[in-house]
Amino acid sequence: MSVIEKGQINIHTENIFPIIKKAVYSDHEIFLRELISNSVDAINKRRMAAISGDCDEIIDPKISISINREKKTIKISDNGIGMNAEEVKKYINQVAFSSAEEFLQKYKQSDEGIIGHFGLGFYSSFMVASNVQLITKSAIPNSTAVHWECDGSPSFLLENSERSEPGTDVILELMDEEIEYIEPARIKSLITKYCDFMPFDVQFEGETINKRNPPWRKNPKDLTDKDYIDFYKYLYPFQGEPLLWIHLNTDYPYNLQGILYFPKTSGRADWEQGEIKLYCNQVFVSDSLKEVVPRYLLPLRGVLDSTDIPLNVSRSALQTDRKVRSIGNFVSKKVADKLKQIQNQDHKFYSEIWESISPYIKIGAMEDEKFASQVESLVIFPSIIESDKVDDTVISNNDKYYTTVKDYINRNDSGDKKIILYSTNEITQASHISLWRSQGAEILIADAVIDSQFIPWIESKNTDVTFQRVDAELADSVKEKDTNITDIDGENTSDSLKKIISDALNNDKITVQIQAIKDNKTLASMILLPEQMRRINDIGSLMEQKLPGLPEYHVLLINKNHPLAEGILKFKNSSILIGTDEKSPNSGLADEIARHLYDLAKLSLGALDSSDVAEFQIRNTDLMGKLIAKAA
Repeated sequence: MSVIEKGQINIHTENIFPIIKKAVYSDHEIFLRELISNSVDAINKRRMAAISGDCDEIIDPKISISINREKKTIKISDNGIGMNAEEVKKYINQVAFSSAEEFLQKYKQSDEGIIGHFGLGFYSSFMVASNVQLITKSAIPNSTAVHWECDGSPSFLLENSERSEPGTDVILELMDEEIEYIEPARIKSLITKYCDFMPFDVQFEGETINKRNPPWRKNPKDLTDKDYIDFYKYLYPFQGEPLLWIHLNTDYPYNLQGILYFPKTSGRADWEQGEIKLYCNQVFVSDSLKEVVPRYLLPLRGVLDSTDIPLNVSRSALQTDRKVRSIGNFVSKKVADKLKQIQNQDHKFYSEIWESISPYIKIGAMEDEKFASQVESLVIFPSIIESDKVDDTVISNNDKYYTTVKDYINRNDSGDKKIILYSTNEITQASHISLWRSQGAEILIADAVIDSQFIPWIESKNTDVTFQRVDAELADSVKEKDTNITDIDGENTSDSLKKIISDALNNDKITVQIQAIKDNKTLASMILLPEQMRRINDIGSLMEQKLPGLPEYHVLLINKNHPLAEGILKFKNSSILIGTDEKSPNSGLADEIARHLYDLAKLSLGALDSSDVAEFQIRNTDLMGKLIAKAA
């Protein structure tokens, strides 16, 4: 073979030098993606050149990969446009030039099918190879095949070669520390990861590895529900089926296709990195889309594919600009539009998926004012409501009810001060809920973790609305008017009972209230947590990354109508002093019953931990024994 040229590679250091130094590409495995992408470019170029009549049409476009264990080499071959000697000099030796840009300028075609810059991608080879050979022949008639070789230094060899068909072979002699890339399983996994949806067959040792035909590039009318579900299961094995999906397709003012899925609630969500996969012209780029998709949508799953998202030269990192923000706004609007469509067309299904989609909506509304305006009507809460109050604004689903804040307020108009009753735990707040329900009140359920922040946000947007938890205070309608009954010493019984219990608890952080509850002798005591005081406690717990507990300052309400409350007064009033220490057995029992009432209130609130429960059981058993002995 005759040597055409020996020389130095012309490197424009401001563009390519960092790549030669391996500083831009974060993962060595990306070399295979880049070389296969170059092959896809070459095939697309040959097709376009054939349309213009400059070369023969390609019959069976494909990319082939093979390995030679003895020589420790990988060969990537294609039957694309190929290159002649002058083109190799320009696009390989003078790396700063872009073959893609010049080719497009010549043929005046859209650049959608041209993935990147051949020179830049080609030089990723030197991350894993100690020596790289290029054997190529241009598809332009009467072209001569050439052979190019370089050991990673600026020195190269370019000579005539023998190759019968147009196309390119890239042969990499692997470094010893990169020998993993000669393993078939490793090669197959990289093809699947990066090149699964490339438009041409990618074959390894004669076997086609990639799936091709990405569903996000198809017309939604040509896809069935099964197609969408199967694609989701392929992308996320063992994750079950998605709740719903959104097919994106726009070419103005930017090119963007994709399919986004809402997963079913799984207890795990990545709000920082995300699980959406980014493709650029069907080439996998990244699964971290925090620069493109708003944070509140990151835990969605699926694919976004765009040639208009600006990438750095390695395509491994995103660059944020106005277009990227615009794409993010487009995605969030399409999500809101889809949810509105579901809400309008199928109320029941919307209520069924609400628990899973609500974190995205609530966090999104708090973080993005534009998104908040789009989803304002989408926010619903489960509601405890009496059947005679259910109207056509209430979503009904198998004895469960859901409502918006606006509709709640319209049904429960309380004048200038709009109070919304809510519960964060139907079990621990059951007694409070029961009292409110006895008065016909409607109660919203706000038991999601995010609701502790979302409720204040709603109040900030609606200054005439106040949320009040069911255990913040009692309705005046359930309280009996105090008749100021006096005991044998002429003292008000409520004041006497309050003093007995306060003295027994001996804790100035507990405010004791005595109240007769109408027609209720089953509820002995309950703890009330003033709304603002409890919220401050919850914020403190959140900052300390712990579950909210019982605030130090709280109210203990005693139902004066309950037999235990009456018993305390009887024991206190019948106390007989015994001994020089002036202690009374009956007085001691009254104090124990007072502490027992406090324990019951904490127990119903779930404010007793395991050790407290054990001590409560011991004290309860001891008290019962004393009372039985007293009766005998």
